Amino acid sequence: MYGLPKSTEVKKPLPKANIYQKYQFSAAQRLLIDTSIARLDFVNAIISTTLPAVAEGTEVKGIFVVDVELKRSDFDSKAISLIAKAIPQRIIFALRYADKVRFAAYHTKFFLSDLQQVNDACLPLSGLNFDMMWSNLISSIGNFVVEQENTLTEQIKINEEKQKLQQQIANLERQMNATKQPRRKRELYSLINNLKQLYESK
Repeated sequence: MYGLPKSTEVKKPLPKANIYQKYQFSAAQRLLIDTSIARLDFVNAIISTTLPAVAEGTEVKGIFVVDVELKRSDFDSKAISLIAKAIPQRIIFALRYADKVRFAAYHTKFFLSDLQQVNDACLPLSGLNFDMMWSNLISSIGNFVVEQENTLTEQIKINEEKQKLQQQIANLERQMNATKQPRRKRELYSLINNLKQLYESK
């Protein structure tokens, strides 16, 4: 499934009750998860014994895929994020509803892919070790590129900083277009240019 090697396939239930007890979820958190999620199963274990051609990474020793059967299409992504942050493993979540699926994962922040047909959905495995493979999976789900000089965590931080700068620039441009005072327009224009230069330097 999802284009992954058969050697990695497993079928192991992940009962919600066990997660609640082990990670001490509150009643409100349990309700949030129960409202969105019907069932969870471990379906792939991408580890050295199931994929011996790939070396263990410095940080990532293995990657797991959890199939999530959703109760509704308009699920709350916070429910998945709660589980992803609680379990101390590198996990890709396949969020299924009817014949559609989205992939999700957590690495310093929560990432969610676009909606796809289950039969067409694919998790591309690439990289000489599990560190690189995890980085490539996260960037694929998040639809961004990790520059060669950056680690995955560094690239995510840079992307967040650039996103904030873009928002600041857009806000200032709206203010500049709305003001009728020439002096204020010049001030805003100067601020916008400074932020654009900072954006380009990232």
